[in-house]
Amino acid sequence: MKAAVLHQALTDLVIEDIAVSKPGPREVLIATRACGVCHSDLHFIDGLYPAPLPLVPGHEAAGVVEAVGDDVTALKPGDHVVTCFSTFCGRCEYCATGRLSLCVDASTKRKPNEQPRIALGDRPVHQLLNVAGYAEQLLVHENGAVAIDPDMPFDRAALMGCAVVTGAGSVLNTAGVKAGEHVAVIGCGGIGLAAVNAARIAGAARIIAVDPVPAKRALAETMGATDSFDPSADRLREQVVELTKGGVHHAIEAVGRIAAGELALSLLRRGGTATIVGMMPMHEKLPMRALDLLAEKKLQGCLMGSNRFPVDIPRLVDFYLAGRLDLDSLIAERIPLSEINGAVGKLRTGEAARSVVIFE
Repeated sequence: MKAAVLHQALTDLVIEDIAVSKPGPREVLIATRACGVCHSDLHFIDGLYPAPLPLVPGHEAAGVVEAVGDDVTALKPGDHVVTCFSTFCGRCEYCATGRLSLCVDASTKRKPNEQPRIALGDRPVHQLLNVAGYAEQLLVHENGAVAIDPDMPFDRAALMGCAVVTGAGSVLNTAGVKAGEHVAVIGCGGIGLAAVNAARIAGAARIIAVDPVPAKRALAETMGATDSFDPSADRLREQVVELTKGGVHHAIEAVGRIAAGELALSLLRRGGTATIVGMMPMHEKLPMRALDLLAEKKLQGCLMGSNRFPVDIPRLVDFYLAGRLDLDSLIAERIPLSEINGAVGKLRTGEAARSVVIFE
C-alpha cells in the first residue's frame, strides 16, 4: 500500500510502498477513505515532540473494515468506521472508571518481538498515535475504531477522530458547559471551531471566539459564536467582561501556546474554569496568579476531549445527520495523498481550517 512516511524531522514526507501485516487477534484492517491533516501531526513532523522514526503520521481517519483478526467482536467486514488514537484496553483503572482517553495500557499494541503492523522492507514503520492515517490501509486494535452510521460521509467522519471529538468533548465532557453559561474559545482551527459548535449545542448564552485570522473569526460566527475578537484587540479583557457581566464561566484554549492559556485565565469570572486543549511546548509552564486561586478560578487539562469515543463519536454523527453539528464548514480542501506536504505546510501558516486527504 502507499503511505506518506516521515524519515527525519523537519523534512518532507515521502510517498512510498509499505507492507501491512494481516490482522492478528483483536485487530482490524481498514481501507482508508479519508484522513484529516491535523495540527497535532506537525508537532511530531517538526520534532517538537519526540517520536520513533520512520513513521507514518495521520491520526484522524475514517474508512471501511476489510478484515478482522481472531476474537474481534465489536466490528465486522463492511462496517464504516472512525479511528481514534485514544485506544483503550477496557480493563485498567482509567477504563474501569470511565476515563478511556487516559488509558496507556500497552496490550493494545504489538509486542516488540512480534511482526510490526507496518514495515518498509525489513524495517518496522511506526504508527503515529496508534493510527498512521496517511496510508491506504490502517491496521489497528479493535478498541481503536468505532462503527458509525453508513450514511455519514467519510470526509466529515474522519474529522471526528480528533478535531471534533476533542473540541466538542472539551466543552461537553471536560468543561461540562451548562445552558446559559458564557464560553470563550481561544483559537479557531478545527478543534476550536468544534468547541464553538458544541457550546451552541450545549445552550451557552454568549460564545466568544478569539483568533487573529479574520476568516476564522467569520467562520466561528457561522458555527455559533455570538461575538468574535482579534487577540490583539484593545481592551479585549474589558470588552469580554462587559459583554458577559463579569467574565466567562468557561474559557477553552485550543491553540497550544502559553500566551493563549494566560488569556484564557484572564477572561474568567470568579469561579470560572480554563480548559487547556492545545498541545503546548513540552517543557513550558503556565502560571496562575494567587489572586486567581483566591477567586476560586480553576485551570485544567484536557486530553482528546475526555472522550469515551465508542459512545461519543456515534452521538456526534447523529448530531451531524440531524443538522446540529456543522462539519461541512470545517473542511477547507480535499486533496489526494500526493499533496500531503502542501497541506502540512499550511498547518505551519494556519492558512486552512482543515485539509482532508481523500483515498479513492
